[in-house]
Amino acid sequence: MSLDVPRTEPSRDRPTAQETRRRLEHARGTRLTQLRALTDTGLTVEDHLTSAQKHSIERVLKEIDAAFARIEDGTYGTCLGCAKSVPAERLEILPYAGHCVACRRRAT
Repeated sequence: MSLDVPRTEPSRDRPTAQETRRRLEHARGTRLTQLRALTDTGLTVEDHLTSAQKHSIERVLKEIDAAFARIEDGTYGTCLGCAKSVPAERLEILPYAGHCVACRRRAT
């Protein structure tokens, strides 16, 4: 038995376009359900918390739409900030991520 076994798990392969679309559709469906539930509470947008939640959900929906556009134009998985590959693990967690972690930190 070799002791030259890497201690970390090897990088995962990039998900297929079909799998990515499925994940994005799931994320979109979840956010739309959240938006409907928020609307069904009867609270108005004048309520500060309701307004903030609605704004956050709508922002994520725009990010999801932008991710679909990146799939179509062939740039999905490429950081919008530095043009390097966004790690597959990040895309698995946030399939609509447009930036690598370092660029996202710099943007906030």
